[in-house]
Amino acid sequence: MVMFLFLVVALAVVVAAVTLAVVGGGESAPLPEVAPERLQDPLPADRPVDHADVESLRFPVTPRGYRMADVDDALGRLAAELAERDARIADLESALAGARAAAHQGHRQPDGTEGAEDGR
Repeated sequence: MVMFLFLVVALAVVVAAVTLAVVGGGESAPLPEVAPERLQDPLPADRPVDHADVESLRFPVTPRGYRMADVDDALGRLAAELAERDARIADLESALAGARAAAHQGHRQPDGTEGAEDGR
């Protein structure tokens, strides 16, 4: 029983010493402020984003996950580029449909009948 009490008291002393050391019982200078880790290689601003850029994108980890500002910036950039590409694809598909309609109209004979197709 005496040995058990001795171990409990020793454990309490060790826990108290560690707690005081961590909380700041020492007279050392406070730790300097460290700048938060930032995204090292953001998406390129001088050219469109490609597959390799997205594959190599890595966000710095913070105590509570990822920096929301870095993730929001990357997602905003990707969303803007996807919207631009979607609009460009829609324009090109519209132009292609117009070209096909014009080509189809060009194959009609003056009397309204369709002309001979060239092997299609």
